[in-house]
Amino acid sequence: MQQYAGHSAHPGRLGQLVRTLARGIGSVAIGASLLVAQQAFASGTEQLKAFVAQVHSARGDFVQQEVRAPSKAQQAASDAAQIMPKNNTSSGTFVFARPGKFIWSYEKPYQQVLQADGDKLYVYDKDLNQVTVRALGGALGASPAAILFGSNDLDKNFTLHDAGVKGGIDWLELIPKAKDTQFQSVGIGFKDGNLQAMELHDVFGNVTLLTFSNIQKNPPLPADAFKFTVPKGADVING
Repeated sequence: MQQYAGHSAHPGRLGQLVRTLARGIGSVAIGASLLVAQQAFASGTEQLKAFVAQVHSARGDFVQQEVRAPSKAQQAASDAAQIMPKNNTSSGTFVFARPGKFIWSYEKPYQQVLQADGDKLYVYDKDLNQVTVRALGGALGASPAAILFGSNDLDKNFTLHDAGVKGGIDWLELIPKAKDTQFQSVGIGFKDGNLQAMELHDVFGNVTLLTFSNIQKNPPLPADAFKFTVPKGADVING
């Protein structure tokens, strides 16, 4: 995030995905690698719909890469090629419960937490010791985040197309029906019923690639799992 609530942050520290998140949850793009039922699916679209219907919560690890050439993103997901310098790669953990609750924690190379409790979005920058608070509202509906954190009405907010098989991964493409989104499309890759990766294509021509590991689906979560507590001494800014 190059600029955050009036303070300068480290160059390239969080990448396009997080800069967009800080502007508003309507542009959130977060993905996960989650196991769905072990059964045969005819297409990536059917696998996505099964995932949304069956996986109500999950936790796991993620790696986020920013790529410029869209044609290279699926190749990177398929063969684990390193296509960007390390300073354009970040990693961390996540946990979510649909609808509208999640904790997305960047751990490397810098620490930042994006957390939603179903009502508000909190963005905590550890280095700045600063929290920005925004209303979550109904913005999840037409954003890529709705795939994980929203309800089951994907067809209402996206046009879905199968995108073929590459590297053993079944891909599909989702086009937002809303005209004011900052994302042109979202690519999602499945293998054997398991969600492997997501590509996030924004209106500026950037592509963010997310890949995932160490996933637990539908884990037991305490009632207050997504309650945000402001760190001691942190500045709070209402966005």
